[in-house]
Amino acid sequence: MTFWKTIAAAALLAVAGGAAHAADVEKPKLTLGVGGKPLLYYLPLTIAERKGFFKEEGLEVEINDFGGGAKSLQALVGGSVDVVTGAYEHTIRMQAKGQDIRAVIELGRFPGIVLAVKKEKADAIKSPADLKGAKVGVTAPGSSTNFFVNYLIAKAGGNPKDAAYIGVGGGAGAVAAMKKGEIEAISNLDPVISKLEADGDIVVIADSRTEKGTKEIFGGSNPAAVVYLKQDFIEANPKTVQAIVNAFHKSLKWLETASTDDIVATVPEAYYLGDRALYERAVEASRETYSRTGIIPEDGMKSALGMLTQFDEELAKANVDLSKTFTDTFVKKAAGGS
Repeated sequence: MTFWKTIAAAALLAVAGGAAHAADVEKPKLTLGVGGKPLLYYLPLTIAERKGFFKEEGLEVEINDFGGGAKSLQALVGGSVDVVTGAYEHTIRMQAKGQDIRAVIELGRFPGIVLAVKKEKADAIKSPADLKGAKVGVTAPGSSTNFFVNYLIAKAGGNPKDAAYIGVGGGAGAVAAMKKGEIEAISNLDPVISKLEADGDIVVIADSRTEKGTKEIFGGSNPAAVVYLKQDFIEANPKTVQAIVNAFHKSLKWLETASTDDIVATVPEAYYLGDRALYERAVEASRETYSRTGIIPEDGMKSALGMLTQFDEELAKANVDLSKTFTDTFVKKAAGGS
């Protein structure tokens, strides 16, 4: 009898502890914006959702999936979402515009973005500079996939403004746009790119899915997906922000040891784009891209700024304080388990 009383008491303490933890958070109900949730770029978000890491931290998170990262950013600025999982570059661009938006944890250490051309156009488009006059599919105009093409074109000596950018999203719609001939080139991520590669629809020009490929393109590391918020929200809701970072940190740690089968079994079947085996290969190929520490290295910040200034004249003239684009306080606390 004493044994069962002890078990019951422990269960009550666990429930009470969880309730206290939830009550401790200033804003337990949050709206999160993302641009292309099924993309492997945002896998840590899906893991946090499906594994219950948000709930463990006392959070009820409503996820709004937009067509691309630029739309998520607009939603944050407009106040319709509280937090965004999106490209680190957006924090730099907003600093230049006088808006204090900061990343609180790095999710991806390599962009994972690929620039490819329609197979039939491969003889005519051999370099990013050859994209003049071409229709280039991106997740959404102004998103990181768009920045990636802009940078590559400028680096190759071309003018990014000479190409036409068409928003195709980050799922089946992007695949269909290429197959139907609506675009001649595409800047996108897995599993979209792996699907088009497997079907023989594209020829890859630039690939940042690996450390080697990223260094060839940028000359060093280049941070990818992060979690970012307005600084005034961070200051007003520090416990909430800590809970958000804790949940994402759990995702990164889970991904470090999870098998490919575990990952594939965790995400919705719709993510497979109708081909589970191909999705498994895409997951395996993308595992290297996820952040190991959640902290953006200084050289990564400088690399991201350098990329943007290649094609953004306004940003090239701006005085950007990179120390205000990312704060590591929350992720260090999450790593310490306190």
